[in-house]
Amino acid sequence: MRTCFSYYILCFCCLNVCMSGSATSCEECILIHPSCAWCAQEVPSLRDCLVRCDLTQSLQIRGCKAQFIEFPSSQTSILKSNPLSTKGSAPSQNEVTQIMPQKISVSLRPGDQTSFQVQVRQVEDYPVDLYYLMDLSLSMKDDLVTIHNLGTKLTEEMSRLTSNFRLGFGTFVDKNISPFSYTEPKYQNNPCNGYKLFPNCVPSFGFRHVLSLTDKVDRFNQEVQKQMVSRNRDAPEGGFDAIVQAAVCKEEIGWRKEAFHLLVFATDDVPHLALDGKLGGLVNPNDGECHLDKNNENSASTQMDYPSLGLLGEKLAENNIYLIFAVTRRYYVIYKNYTALIPGTTVEILDMDSKNIIQLIVNAYNNIRSKVELTVSDQPEDISLSFTATCQDGQPLPGLRKCSDLKIGDTVSFDVNVEARSCPKGAASQSFTIKPVGFKDRLEVTVDYSCDCGCTRAAQTNSSVCSSTGTFTCGKCYCEPGYLGSHCECQEGESGNNPLGACREAEGKRMCSGRGECSCNQCLCYESEFGKVYGSFCECDDFSCARHKGVLCAGHGECHCGECKCHAGYIGDNCNCSTETTSCLADDGQLCSGRGHCVCGHCHCSEPGAFGDTCEKCPTCPDACGTKRECIECRLFNSGPLADNQTCQRLCKDEIITVEALDTDDSAGVLCLYKSENDCVMKFMYSEHANGKSILTALKEPECGGGPDALMVLLAVVGSILMVGIILLAAWKLAITVHDRRAFAQFQNARCRARYELPSSVDLLFNIKFPVPKNQFLHTRDLKWR
Repeated sequence: MRTCFSYYILCFCCLNVCMSGSATSCEECILIHPSCAWCAQEVPSLRDCLVRCDLTQSLQIRGCKAQFIEFPSSQTSILKSNPLSTKGSAPSQNEVTQIMPQKISVSLRPGDQTSFQVQVRQVEDYPVDLYYLMDLSLSMKDDLVTIHNLGTKLTEEMSRLTSNFRLGFGTFVDKNISPFSYTEPKYQNNPCNGYKLFPNCVPSFGFRHVLSLTDKVDRFNQEVQKQMVSRNRDAPEGGFDAIVQAAVCKEEIGWRKEAFHLLVFATDDVPHLALDGKLGGLVNPNDGECHLDKNNENSASTQMDYPSLGLLGEKLAENNIYLIFAVTRRYYVIYKNYTALIPGTTVEILDMDSKNIIQLIVNAYNNIRSKVELTVSDQPEDISLSFTATCQDGQPLPGLRKCSDLKIGDTVSFDVNVEARSCPKGAASQSFTIKPVGFKDRLEVTVDYSCDCGCTRAAQTNSSVCSSTGTFTCGKCYCEPGYLGSHCECQEGESGNNPLGACREAEGKRMCSGRGECSCNQCLCYESEFGKVYGSFCECDDFSCARHKGVLCAGHGECHCGECKCHAGYIGDNCNCSTETTSCLADDGQLCSGRGHCVCGHCHCSEPGAFGDTCEKCPTCPDACGTKRECIECRLFNSGPLADNQTCQRLCKDEIITVEALDTDDSAGVLCLYKSENDCVMKFMYSEHANGKSILTALKEPECGGGPDALMVLLAVVGSILMVGIILLAAWKLAITVHDRRAFAQFQNARCRARYELPSSVDLLFNIKFPVPKNQFLHTRDLKWR
């Protein structure tokens, strides 16, 4: 025993996580840490005291043969992997594959990760089923007129995107009970009775299925033209009731399993939600089942409450339906918030008279087909999943399960890491499903747990190795009650040769660490109300680890001998730091808007002046004006780069206020200006309010200088030339006049000084001479006779 004690002293300095766990069985050993292995080999009595749970290399060094080492690991097996299709118009739609692989099996050892890759491709020319669900309350009467020929125009547009398109139509108003509708006798047949602006309308109803999905466009137009509006009492509508019925009544609506499902929800008001029905005495929750009667109306409309957002999202996901909210600008923000809570939904702004409905649907369809997002259903509680997306740029994006801005035919991949945190009771097989939102294709994952050791199946009861008083399993004796020792050779209460030395971790330490008693040269640890005390010297427990907000290991890890062993996806001394980056993802797809780092699931902004949950707010950043400029262009003028790729509504959520003149003296805002395509200057102020909202205050129209008038320019040029000519001519005339006057003055002076003699008549005729001053020319016009 002293040799064993010396070994314990020697090995204490190299204690690792496997040895610190002091596992008493193979199953306990493999649960401590994925690196731990168990030696099931029977060893000589001299070395029987050696710890069997250790690292594989350590066990081999100590003489444990490889065939006796129990070391299960997590593995992945692909069961079905059909190649991805390129076209949606295959001879059989069952042959169209948009996700690969389709079936896999994983064997998980707790704490040990395994991974697999999922590839997704949206194929070209995929069939489309579109069900148009319209609000027929009185305020939508103008919209009803606008869509009379919707089928023809929409089919023409969609034919450019798919060769297999079908249309269906349904309507809704609200529950026909008080206080949601007019229930007085005089309103039973005509709720508009006495309403001067629109005196005739049909009785109120919850949901009415009008036309099943069909490729007969004329039939669609005919049914739409037959419809009449109704009138309800309160502003909210019963649209969510109708959405559930349109989603779950698959046979009645005619949803094809092999088609892309679109549900367009057109309304100009907010919906009723769960618990609103209590106002009308409806206490039964919505069951999410189909209740269409022989008149194709929801027979349970006045018997059950409105559905919750959770139920709505569940039914849409079950039936692979994309929901498009087509709502007026006034309620855009409300429905935008709904899209964050309901996967597979998008929202578009509907004109007051639905004039833009066709372009709205096409834009929404293109927007939906431009992204792929994975969802997980039926995920077991003890299994954690982490995703890494690789989109078109080829860069891995940890924590992301979505790719955007894709083209039809693009292939994206997702690496999925799977880890089991523990072994469920019975360790029975479980399964879950991974599928892209709105797709019929899915990946089925079957999970088996590696929680048992193979050596357990060869257990020997009453083995002679165990003094016939124990069971020999996995190289170790498990004694019957009342017996102790490595070979069950002692009875409780007996003392060994050196009990104190064998039960002390080191010289000077307390016996059994003060948390147990020494019996038969072994420490028997006391029970604790806080958890389990264990270890060869009772030196470990599972409750003395770091806590976060009072929770041991933050609830995301296991406590082993004073140290938190975190589950997959968490790090830190107390496992409170999440490695998930989804919460740091900004609307533009960048982590922390490119202005910070994602730490423990929260953005730490590094750019001076940046703030917000995803560092999206930064009035003083160099790129602030450039980023907001794109939103100004697409929101106010439907121009710029964001207007082309249909991401304006997704990226530009700031409130925009238009004014005639900007207040540039506002110190809290940043003045931004840019030159538009027609050389006009657009100005706007970018500011962040104390309530956290970003406000853009922009001019209603860009400032443009008046264009030059060609005639005025011509007249100005000609006038300038004439003016210059007149000025030059006047200058020349002035110069000549001055010169002549000077010459005449000099002549006058010379004449006054000269003395003339009277010549003879001959000389006068033939030799007339005049005294002329030197260097002076006498002009004949100045000659005068005396």
